[in-house]
Amino acid sequence: MKTKILELIAIFMALGVAHTSYAGLKWEQTQVELHPAPGAANAVGTFSYKNTGDSVIHFKSITTSCGCTTAARKKDDVAPGETGEITATFKVGASTGVQQKTVRVETDDTKAPVTVLALRAVIPQMLELRPSFVFWENSEPARPKTIMVKAAKELHATNLKVITSSNDFVTSVSSAGQNEFKIEVQPHDTSHAISAVLTVQPDSGGKPVYATARVVNPTISAQ
Repeated sequence: MKTKILELIAIFMALGVAHTSYAGLKWEQTQVELHPAPGAANAVGTFSYKNTGDSVIHFKSITTSCGCTTAARKKDDVAPGETGEITATFKVGASTGVQQKTVRVETDDTKAPVTVLALRAVIPQMLELRPSFVFWENSEPARPKTIMVKAAKELHATNLKVITSSNDFVTSVSSAGQNEFKIEVQPHDTSHAISAVLTVQPDSGGKPVYATARVVNPTISAQ
């Protein structure tokens, strides 16, 4: 009887080991942090894996948390012992600061059918505007108002180009120290409501940033 029990225990242990060996994909890492170069169009991260099991793993689907992120794989099936990677690409666009994106990977691995990969991209602020909105109340004297601009040192900017969407405003740019500039904005007339978007771009290239200038009624400005 004792021998039978020991045999059963051995069988169950063997089954447990066999089940464990079917572990599927082992990921080198499921989170990556990226620091793209100033002005880079994309931030790209890779997630490496290896099939440590004894059966072929099939990718069912790979989906991303937003339209600004894509994910690609080179193969749909991963043989035992085979390695590979998933490449995630975040389109930077006008984004700045810390951007958190995820990639959801679904396979036919019964032990771990879903894996969520995390992509953290730290996008530097190339131009910082203080403030990004200036306004005049209706019939207020049309004196210049100032927007201070701090440029990242990586830009190597020596000047700024400012384009206004309306001829109702004029702008001028002057240096305010190392990597800093002063934009003066002035309306021609404050007797009626007007507005403009100011496009600010460094002379060294790079993505523009935007400010707003507006003449408003006193009741609107108080809100």
